[in-house]
Amino acid sequence: MQREPNFLDNLRAEFRDGRRWLDRSIVLAYAVAAGLCVVAFTMLAEWAFGIFMKVYHWQGGWFVLLWTPAITAFVVWATRRWAANAAGSGIPQVAAALQTGLTEKDRGRFVSLWLSFAKAVLTSLGFLAGLSTGREGPAVQVAAGVMHHGRRWFGPRSGITPYGLLVAGGAAGIAAAFNAPLAGVVFAIEELTRKFESRSSGLIIAAIVLAGLMGVSVFGNLSYFGRILVTRLGWDAFLPGLAVSLVCGVLGGLFAKLLADSLTGAPNRFNRWRARWPVRFAAVAGLAVAVIGLVTGGATFGAGSEAVKHMLAGEADVPAFYVTLKFIATWLTAWAGVPGGIFAPSLSIGAGVGHNVAVLMGGGDIAPALIAMGMAAFLAAVTQAPLTSFIIVMEMVDGQALVLSLMSSAMLASLISRMLARPLYETLAAAMLSAAHLPDTFPEEGEPQEAEPAKPGPEGEPLPQERPPEGR
Repeated sequence: MQREPNFLDNLRAEFRDGRRWLDRSIVLAYAVAAGLCVVAFTMLAEWAFGIFMKVYHWQGGWFVLLWTPAITAFVVWATRRWAANAAGSGIPQVAAALQTGLTEKDRGRFVSLWLSFAKAVLTSLGFLAGLSTGREGPAVQVAAGVMHHGRRWFGPRSGITPYGLLVAGGAAGIAAAFNAPLAGVVFAIEELTRKFESRSSGLIIAAIVLAGLMGVSVFGNLSYFGRILVTRLGWDAFLPGLAVSLVCGVLGGLFAKLLADSLTGAPNRFNRWRARWPVRFAAVAGLAVAVIGLVTGGATFGAGSEAVKHMLAGEADVPAFYVTLKFIATWLTAWAGVPGGIFAPSLSIGAGVGHNVAVLMGGGDIAPALIAMGMAAFLAAVTQAPLTSFIIVMEMVDGQALVLSLMSSAMLASLISRMLARPLYETLAAAMLSAAHLPDTFPEEGEPQEAEPAKPGPEGEPLPQERPPEGR
């Protein structure tokens, strides 16, 4: 029979261990630093895209046919020259670093202060080029690199592992980038680790929330896309909502499959050309993105956040084929090999699907709800992380009234996507590990999890035992 806890004894024991409080303070200090780095990265990316828009509006916009390909080629050249593992989203790099069996040197290939700096600068140059890219995925690698740097301050008895720091950093990046702390916590569970270490889960959540507060302190406690007004949804919204979920599930699954095939070097003529002349390939991809942007009146340039805001406000001025062209522009941007994410472009594509269905159904008061459902559904289909997707959208539009609708759309779209494509980030992470000749420890579906024995640290100290992430 267990004794009742004694408050005073527990309080004295808690404050008697000064080293534990020092470790906690270090983690929270790094969380603040990670959040501020993401804030600085956000401001740099927005400043860069602002310059691009001035270039786009100069001389009728035709100068972007030279500007975008030239900067895209430079970004790919610089990435391959100085920070090869900064290419792409950033989430696969963190997922790769979380695998068991890696030494600290191996993890340093995927997350480090240098890669965080390079990621922020090179992704911002992608915005300067006007590419269809996002900063939320890169923020995961930026924050994870900052948090991972703190591992050197902890001894083997601290209970704070490099694994826990990476999870906290990656999730903190989502929390700070989207101004959505709850989404950061769910992202840590669903996408990065699937299970928290019980000893440090509270500290990890505190670090995520603290990093998110850095964004709130700078940008204000505002929803990313403002607050949408949704009337009472009845059965008349069932068929339009189902159509949005089904279309987003199919399109998102195809998008994930296309990205996986393109970025893992599936054998075809274009991938062979990309492997042989990566900088030239990037220039051609940048030219194609510039042409698409001109055709759409600039709607497909950048992350697409402004287009989403206009759709939600009922002031959509995007072209009829916005979904198709944004889909292609985002795919070409990722295929070019530049550092950049797909979260924000995916949200804009999903919003376009919801907007199109609302127009076909005659519009009305349910249009904002369909747009929000499309955002959650398409992001869930691409990432196959439905919980993270609907919570991100819910926090971004202040849409608590849409919780069940967003959840249903995300779940259905993710289910359809799983029938079409493998999990995107796990596939890309496995390809990175294979390219680096490192062990791929992603378990198969249903495979039991076994913890590995502790390995010696860089100074000969044993590191605390870590649990591998569970399979999807």
